[in-house]
Amino acid sequence: MTEHGLLPEDQDYVGFVRSIERSTGINLADYKEAQMKRRLTTLRNKKGYSTFAAFYEAMMKDKPLFHEFLDRMTINVSEFWRNPNRWEILKEKILPSITEQNPGTLKLWSAACSTGEEPYTLAMILAEKKLLNRARIMATDIDEGALQKAKEGMYLERSLKDVPPEVASRYFTEEGALYRFSDSLKKEIVFQKQNLLTDRFETGFDLIVCRNVMIYFTEDAKHKLYMKFAASLKPGGFLFVGSTEQIFNPGQYGLESNETFFYRKL
Repeated sequence: MTEHGLLPEDQDYVGFVRSIERSTGINLADYKEAQMKRRLTTLRNKKGYSTFAAFYEAMMKDKPLFHEFLDRMTINVSEFWRNPNRWEILKEKILPSITEQNPGTLKLWSAACSTGEEPYTLAMILAEKKLLNRARIMATDIDEGALQKAKEGMYLERSLKDVPPEVASRYFTEEGALYRFSDSLKKEIVFQKQNLLTDRFETGFDLIVCRNVMIYFTEDAKHKLYMKFAASLKPGGFLFVGSTEQIFNPGQYGLESNETFFYRKL
């Protein structure tokens, strides 16, 4: 045992968490520890490092390794039209509600957008509803590697499995083993790096999409994020969350449950 009462391997991880926050601003303590530690230990061992201290030193000198750490930390697993029935609700019920109360420019945000499938799904739906020309879409993520992939807009066929075939034919071009997303839709989205937990949010959003991300955070971090998201929505705006991320007491954030996994700001 160390003088702090921690086992050496636990102290090693605690030191790693501190070092990462000091050098990057990312606080791993806001993520569920057992889950995060397990994922990062697997990556560390795969890369041949016996301690987190050694792994950290290597990451600071090796940018691709650091991006691999970010990728593992943020679980960049995404696909277009994930949970298609929810996107159908967005298309047929939520967007008409938003446009009815806001005849001007629509302000939309895909938070923790990973490699771009989510904001591009949003862009396709807006294009189908003839709303893209009056929408401003922002997409953010903490992982610069993921954002770069999003900007490139090249995807494997399996990412498109839930895209309606007629929509896929309009907005994707087959190039070898990959599919290229439409440049005309791509240019409508502003991608930028953002740490959800520490950075300030813009305000006045009609819709915020943040799906399958909150499950990785501690309850305290989730609470802070829901407060920040609610403050960023305009009255009547919607927060769209993932299928395992139901908010059990939305009223404490000034939200009300609307459709399943959609919360409306009061």
